[in-house]
Amino acid sequence: MKRKRDMEKKSSEISSAIEELSMMVVVKPSAVGGNHEHHEDGASAIEQIPTKPFLSICHLVLQVLDKIGPTMAVLRQDIHQNIKRLELMYESNPSLNSNLVEMLKLEASKGTARKRCSCSKALVWLTRSLDFAMALLQSLAKDPNKSMEQVVEESYAATLTPWHGWISSAAFRVAIKLVPDRKTFMNLLREKDETCEALKEKMQMLVSLLVPFLEDVHCILKVYNLDRLKST
Repeated sequence: MKRKRDMEKKSSEISSAIEELSMMVVVKPSAVGGNHEHHEDGASAIEQIPTKPFLSICHLVLQVLDKIGPTMAVLRQDIHQNIKRLELMYESNPSLNSNLVEMLKLEASKGTARKRCSCSKALVWLTRSLDFAMALLQSLAKDPNKSMEQVVEESYAATLTPWHGWISSAAFRVAIKLVPDRKTFMNLLREKDETCEALKEKMQMLVSLLVPFLEDVHCILKVYNLDRLKST
């Protein structure tokens, strides 16, 4: 009964993420003036990752992962810690830290980007968590015959396994058996009176927005030599 009441009063994380991400696309330099920064390797990357909207999307992803249950406990904790790290950085000087790319430049100039508790590393892992969420939603929307366990396992293998150490990977393999069934998870994502087909369409819309955005973010991480970082 409590779950039903929660579902009725909550707004959809999927809808909120679509709205946030749509606004982020609008404010990208590439969308308003084509002002890209070119680098030695030929990469052309967006010059701005707005801090607050990016963190809002990460918070929404955290809420989605909560619905998967204990399987995502380790990943959820990592996401929460990395969000807090970037929030503290932002709050220390909102005007200076409104753009995450400027933070990358600052830590790169100081030689601290690869330090254990750097904001640069927090951005790397939050981006990879968004990769995981995108793969998860894409698979759920496109492959109705796959079990929830299979969807989670394949999404994890494609996005996070290459970067996780053996401890995180081992913990995930144990917890994968605790995922809810597919129908239960989809019901938790739906808005009140929303059909499964409508939910799938929204999931595909969110994925279509995430793909180009994450490609741009990964391009920036590569420019700052952060794209191959592994957990220690």
